[in-house]
Amino acid sequence: MSSRAKRQGARLPLVAILGRPNVGKSSLFNRLTGRRRAIVTDEPGITRDRLYGLAEWQGKNFEVVDTGGLVPDEKAVLAQEVLRQVRVAIDDAALLVLVVDARAGVTPLDAELARLLARTGKPLLLAANKVDSPRAESAALPFHELGIEPVIPLSAEHGLGVDELLEELVGNLHPAPSPAPAPAPASQEPEALNVAIIGRPNVGKSTLLNRLAGAERAIVAAEPGTTRDAVDTLIPADGHWWRLIDTAGIRRKGKTKLVAEKLSVVMARKHLERADVAVLLLDATEEVTKQDAAIGGYAHKSGCSLILAFNKWDAVEKDSHTLAARTAALRQWLKFLHYAPLVFLSARTGQRLDRLRRLIAELDVVRRRRLTARELRDFVSNLPLERATVPGGRHLRLRKLKQVGIAPPTFLVSANLPRLHFGFERFLKNQLRARFDFTGTPIRLHLARRSRQPARFRRSTVRA
Repeated sequence: MSSRAKRQGARLPLVAILGRPNVGKSSLFNRLTGRRRAIVTDEPGITRDRLYGLAEWQGKNFEVVDTGGLVPDEKAVLAQEVLRQVRVAIDDAALLVLVVDARAGVTPLDAELARLLARTGKPLLLAANKVDSPRAESAALPFHELGIEPVIPLSAEHGLGVDELLEELVGNLHPAPSPAPAPAPASQEPEALNVAIIGRPNVGKSTLLNRLAGAERAIVAAEPGTTRDAVDTLIPADGHWWRLIDTAGIRRKGKTKLVAEKLSVVMARKHLERADVAVLLLDATEEVTKQDAAIGGYAHKSGCSLILAFNKWDAVEKDSHTLAARTAALRQWLKFLHYAPLVFLSARTGQRLDRLRRLIAELDVVRRRRLTARELRDFVSNLPLERATVPGGRHLRLRKLKQVGIAPPTFLVSANLPRLHFGFERFLKNQLRARFDFTGTPIRLHLARRSRQPARFRRSTVRA
């Protein structure tokens, strides 16, 4: 869970998982939360933003945050951003877990981090990871010299020793004292609208997430590809909850070389599948590309509602024709997304973010709209079928249209067709959009199977 979870008027206590790069923090996070949220590979430095999740042990609930690998003296801009994100997690946490690699032994960086975390004055545990068998537990003994007790040998990958860690965690946790504006179930995240921010690398996705959330939740740096995990942030929105999902920039396969980048692209597409509304962010300072169209295609196929957003609009030199020209060019490039509303904004300055928020709320309503049987009967009876394209030049008879699903709206078509011809499918969708408000959401059509009647029944029908 990406904001402070609330229960019975108090926040759930937060456990921060900390350590140098590549000691298994993300594996432990996934093990504690029971969900494969964080990317796990042998490459160091995979996690950069803060990732939150809920955990439960013997009826006690708490929140866990996975942080980037700590290298305090690193001067690189990205490393400094990771360090700043880690400091936020430490400030919010009720308990800290320093994760070390038992197979590598005590390193100078482990000792430095132990001293740094001890100075916070917060409860602190040490998890000696990568102890993959009981016989290897002696590898954790040297870590007692760091002055942190207890030292718990475990294997985040295999689950060995995790129970002992959980026992220590819940025994040292106390609810945070700050009041909550609204209670939410502790055993699960509150019901929320999943809003995915998608696009090519370096178009401003993390900046937009931070602006909508009103906090520095995701790392923002000039280096493209900064975000690798999907960062979830839960925010209140007009009496409801939105879960903002900042996904990794989706690149072309040929441009993706590192294992971490390949995994991040796969997971970005996977997280898109759980989105209700997606905001496809485009760079207004550049031309629309084939990759923009490909990412829009992923969103369309996933069935989520879609908003097209031109970011960095404040950096574009404009005249009275610029807006219309950009709109026409975009619609020409992305014809298959003609149903998606378009907004020109600046995530950096906040320009037109109110319009984006209104569109997200509207699309949440539209995608769940269910038409009545009477509305559909009237629609079918007034349909100009003479304009429909039918293969073979046959006269089309549309017998019935039935809505069988929402989010996205899904309809069952009964007609004298062996299959849904793309021309007729496009015609019917356009007519539905013209008659009813289905802004921003794809529409799904399925052809009803014609029941085969017995030959004797068909003959009697013909004679009659």
